[in-house]
Amino acid sequence: MVDPALRSALKLPFAAPGQRIGLFGGSFDPPHQGHLTVSLMALRRLKLDAVWWLVTPGNPLKDHAPEQLGRRVAAARAMARHPKIHVTAIEATLKTRFTADTLAILSRRLPGVELVWLMGGDNLRQFHRWRDWRRIARLMPIAVYDRPGSTFTATAAPAAFALRRRRLREIDAARLPTRRTPAWIYLHGPRIALSSTELRAKRNKSAAAS
Repeated sequence: MVDPALRSALKLPFAAPGQRIGLFGGSFDPPHQGHLTVSLMALRRLKLDAVWWLVTPGNPLKDHAPEQLGRRVAAARAMARHPKIHVTAIEATLKTRFTADTLAILSRRLPGVELVWLMGGDNLRQFHRWRDWRRIARLMPIAVYDRPGSTFTATAAPAAFALRRRRLREIDAARLPTRRTPAWIYLHGPRIALSSTELRAKRNKSAAAS
């Protein structure tokens, strides 16, 4: 039986034509202050109406996957606690494995909504390795937030170089959601040296020691 809290997260949040929505994907395992800081910055700098945290379902072949998804959704909601941040597990409903497929479906289902993909500088460094990354860039504008260790390497990465002529100045951040794609921006702000990978490793180490 699906937990009621998870059931609500499996539905597409409401968005009206003309609204600006930031899409922030990840495992959120665990969610941390960095996720919240980036979301709040995107809301302010890009003049967004909301940010959706797309909690990935993980490996659907594992028996514990739905239970694990519910745990991560609950943790993300506990961390977010902001009226303009909505936690969703819509990818589990869509049964998509790749970001490009998820964003293509959302673009079709939300006509008239200005969607922006949010990601960190660490992801921009390897963006050229993502499946259909050029398709993602054509689907919607991209806002990249600075991450410790990525300030210079991210903007010199292959994808950033390929899209260099489509980069907006930070002063024009509020214009990004309505720009013709491909369009992207690199945002600087408070940098929190936290990562879900490191936090998960510490959690597992503590569990093993107990």
